[in-house]
Amino acid sequence: MSLADRIQSLRKAKSISQEELADKLGVSRQAVSKWESEQSIPDVEKIIILSDFFEVTTDYLLKGIESEKQTAPETDAKIFAILATALNFIGLLASCAIIYPDDKDPIAVIIGLIIFAVGGTVFGIGQTISNKSVAIAKRYFWIINIWLLTLIPLSALYNIIFALPLAPYPLMSRNQFALPVFFAVYIAICLCVVFLQIKSNHRRTSK
Repeated sequence: MSLADRIQSLRKAKSISQEELADKLGVSRQAVSKWESEQSIPDVEKIIILSDFFEVTTDYLLKGIESEKQTAPETDAKIFAILATALNFIGLLASCAIIYPDDKDPIAVIIGLIIFAVGGTVFGIGQTISNKSVAIAKRYFWIINIWLLTLIPLSALYNIIFALPLAPYPLMSRNQFALPVFFAVYIAICLCVVFLQIKSNHRRTSK
């Protein structure tokens, strides 16, 4: 494997585009493209910056000599994302189960948000310590979890605005337009996040 191959492999392992790597290094995207196509090689200063950014040794970049760090076991961010999603789903179900059918127990909202916080922490840990599938895990986490994480906060806000009991889901209001507006806003927010994640992925894969 050549220097060009190693740079490209390390970049793809981080799930970043040539443009994103160029921004990190303070060079043009064309420079990174030339490195990866063996049209040119980075100077010594850029080799050092690359080794720091990819957390590898300069020996590995230049000669392919593996260090102890490269042989360390991989940590897959998708595992943390799946666990966090399961926790968030449990949080929503538990919150709704506690309050149903009374609709008058605000502790249900608090419990749901606490479990959401735990799920978010698990996801954050996975993004921090993982060295595999970080970008993919982040993308699919938000595409799925935005539907879970926004429901309780939006419902609580809706119920407060219409002077209804605090609940993890929207309650019936005397205003006949209240619920349709709530779901329109909820769906719009979620679809917006999903669209942004898909667009970001498309932009990354097209480069």
